[in-house]
Amino acid sequence: MTLSKRLLHPMTFVLALLLSGAAAVVAQIEGDRGVPPIDSSQSLEVSGVSVDVWAKDAETARTAGWREAQRRGWKMLWAKTHGGTPAAAPGLPDSTLDSIVAGIVVEDEQVSPTRYIARLGVLFDRARTGQLLGIGGQAARSAAMLVIPIEWDGSTPTTFETRNEWQKAWARFRSGGSVVDYVRVAGTGADPLLLNAAQANRRGRSWWRMILDQYGAADVLVPEVRIDRAWPGGPATATFTARHGPDGAVLERFTLRADNSDGIPKMLDEGVQRIDAIYSQAFASGLLQPDKSLVIEQPVETDLTANAMEAQADAAIAAATTEIGSGYSLQVDTPDAASVGQAEALLRTVPGVRSASTTSLALGGISVVRVTFAGDIAALRAALAARGWRVEDVGGTLRIRRGGAPAAEAGAAPPQ
Repeated sequence: MTLSKRLLHPMTFVLALLLSGAAAVVAQIEGDRGVPPIDSSQSLEVSGVSVDVWAKDAETARTAGWREAQRRGWKMLWAKTHGGTPAAAPGLPDSTLDSIVAGIVVEDEQVSPTRYIARLGVLFDRARTGQLLGIGGQAARSAAMLVIPIEWDGSTPTTFETRNEWQKAWARFRSGGSVVDYVRVAGTGADPLLLNAAQANRRGRSWWRMILDQYGAADVLVPEVRIDRAWPGGPATATFTARHGPDGAVLERFTLRADNSDGIPKMLDEGVQRIDAIYSQAFASGLLQPDKSLVIEQPVETDLTANAMEAQADAAIAAATTEIGSGYSLQVDTPDAASVGQAEALLRTVPGVRSASTTSLALGGISVVRVTFAGDIAALRAALAARGWRVEDVGGTLRIRRGGAPAAEAGAAPPQ
């Protein structure tokens, strides 16, 4: 095949440039939002494990480095749990460590043909490791808290309007091991419109109630960071503020420093860890309770006639719905549009469920699905658990996730 050279008309060339530029802008706008949160499983995590290993080749050095990280990570976890030193931790054989380690997180690594230098994180399976540490059982967790991270970089605050480093740091944070039940959103769809800096400063409770109901949360947390740079690319100082509630009550402030712009992500990761510790301490002290003004209280009926008529109406409705079942609201994780239809389809296969339809959609968050079930709520919990759902009671509403207990343990409390 031969290629022939053709001269483009100047206006054709300009038009092509404009079209390509417009396409690039559209792609940038569409792809410049949304950072899906990563692992929220309840693994026990140890970070910052440094290894330096020599071997005959790079692959062998990497494998040896990861095994060394498992050994050191176990001792660090034991010391963290029991308040001792890593040197006092009992040793475990590599075969046991392989069975309790759920994964290795590469924080930073340098690889040569015969040497492996890295800073790693080690994830331990909570159920298996807890037996060895003596920390089995369920841990108390807070009510669901919606997270709105605000970053000040310059004079403008941003949340989910564009991707920023603070949003990415919260998406990287493994929240499963925390006592705080964080509700983190991806920042797609309507999230940038609903969860912005203006909303974080709003005081009116009516709008807050609607927002929290949309995302299946009981209260709001606003972790804030203000980044000040000495010069572009140079040292940066970040001031972190942990706020709680619709009034933005300040729990604590602290400051961290990065030597240059490349160190900002690591500095923000450390900031997230410290803010989580502040919120966890506040929960332990009883300060992280949902704001009572966010709860809609039902008025007390004093008219006996009205009460009697309402009771008759309820009896008539109950009699009419005996055949079709009762309605219940379920909170379901819906990271994308496909997951909505999948959740409805799976719920319709549960024995006793007559219908399932989404009444409150939150892509990248928690949607509400209304189901009609022939039975009471206890029977619904058992039916869901028998089909592999993990069921939790969140403020009177059932929250379900895939991967629950087997059918034989349907009556047991869901694992944490």
